[in-house]
Amino acid sequence: MEYKTLSNGVKMPMLGYGVFQIDDATTERCVADAIASGYRMIDTAQAYGNERGVGAGIKASGVARDELFIVSKVWVSNYGEGKTYDSIKQSLELLGVDQIDLMLLHQAYNDYHAAWRDMERAYKDGLVRAIGVSNFNSTRLLDICTFAGVAPMVNQVETHVFWQQHYAHENMENLGVAHMAWGPFAEGANNFFQNPLLSEIGEKYGKSVGQVALRYLLDLGVIVIPKSTHKERMEENFDVFDFQLSDEDKAKIAELDCDRSICYDHRDVQLIGGLMNLVKGQIAAQA
Repeated sequence: MEYKTLSNGVKMPMLGYGVFQIDDATTERCVADAIASGYRMIDTAQAYGNERGVGAGIKASGVARDELFIVSKVWVSNYGEGKTYDSIKQSLELLGVDQIDLMLLHQAYNDYHAAWRDMERAYKDGLVRAIGVSNFNSTRLLDICTFAGVAPMVNQVETHVFWQQHYAHENMENLGVAHMAWGPFAEGANNFFQNPLLSEIGEKYGKSVGQVALRYLLDLGVIVIPKSTHKERMEENFDVFDFQLSDEDKAKIAELDCDRSICYDHRDVQLIGGLMNLVKGQIAAQA
């Protein structure tokens, strides 16, 4: 396993297992399978509705808690001083653990500064080992880094061969924030798994398209969390530490970059408007 040392000294695995869009019951089996396949980092979120399944899978795996790195995210409807802190405690309860290794703010909407103050409180109280953000563009990340008492240690954003996020990555490095990718397989868009270039390069190394894409991102210093519900594919995705891409191959893959979102464009006003209306409804339901 390769590791990233965060700004506070915490060592984080560079490769983990993501559970987005997996139901709670299936998550238990998938997490246990992932841990059996060698994964030691599991990425979930309040909004995924499967934190309990993650906790059950961890328990079923039989692997000691201190060998695992758990990531979760506070959903936007839980932003607010006191409210965010309480939601983190609820995540701890659902996961069945005393401490979360990395907690992120899921989106840069609503009162994320108030939410961040609660994140800092949870960090100082030892509920979490590290704190960060997700889906924060470069200016929003700069905003929170500038005014926070404790700066984010990680920013998880859409990153894959079709959107390599070089500008955002440079900004993160300048701010001392680790770059974590969601959707490293572009969620299958752009005919990802049949891409001719990635297939050709994969044949050269005896590796799959997915393995080539993951190795490329790892070489850029990007933390990745591929998802699969099939154990054999989990094992395949984990098997990326025994080869290196040539400079020539990396240069070819760099040319696949479209420099735009493929999965979920946060610049799309209609898309984000729908998200905000959803969150407003969730907040109203909590009142």
